[in-house]
Amino acid sequence: MSVHLLHSTARNDLGARIEDVFFAEPLFDALPDVVFFVKDRAGRYVVVNQTLARRCGMKDKSGLLGKTANEVFAAPLGQRFQAQDQSVLDDGVQIEDQLELHLYPNRDPGWCLTQKRPLRDAQGAIVGLAGVSRDLAMADHKNPAYHKVADAVRLIHDKYGETLTLPQLARTANMSVAQIERYFERIFHLTPRQMIIKTRLEAASRMLAGDSSVSDIAQACGYADHSAFTRQFRATVGVTPSEYRLLLREH
Repeated sequence: MSVHLLHSTARNDLGARIEDVFFAEPLFDALPDVVFFVKDRAGRYVVVNQTLARRCGMKDKSGLLGKTANEVFAAPLGQRFQAQDQSVLDDGVQIEDQLELHLYPNRDPGWCLTQKRPLRDAQGAIVGLAGVSRDLAMADHKNPAYHKVADAVRLIHDKYGETLTLPQLARTANMSVAQIERYFERIFHLTPRQMIIKTRLEAASRMLAGDSSVSDIAQACGYADHSAFTRQFRATVGVTPSEYRLLLREH
């Protein structure tokens, strides 16, 4: 019997013997920088961890159970999350390390990497989804590896309003493209492109608290036109720049 078959048999045997399929729930409760959830076929929360409950302003987890994202988060953010859920539930889409800026009712906006996967029954039909959103921690500037890419990071922060390319960042750091990609993943858990997007949208988020027009903000943050900026902002934040501005004023 092959090693792979032995492992598969042992895995299936253990799975059949575990009484509580949600045994990982208390483990995720212990992670303050990770949001964890399981949803049913209708997109309703079935399992959540304490971190998600706290960030949504709930006294305990029961306040979220049975609700959809549309019922928990203010429009249009909830509608965006629910549409994302439906793409997983209806089409089996897997979301892998998607950079997102999350807005919670009782917390400042925070950057995270989100993963969502469909859950299937024995016949392969989708019966729900599971997901995690992991906070992006600040980079350790004392890490020796950080100094190797510090000039490239500085270029992004200083020139985010201009066109930036991966070869340009690599030259700035005296690295190959492959090397700088590896270093960024290791230090920031982001690709260089994700770092550029994050830096631009952080600046845009700050500007949206003021009175500048969306078009002016788009240009200042390195976007060729209003529509390109709006598409990127909505894909990352879940709402358009104008909708985000309204949410800030209501917050």
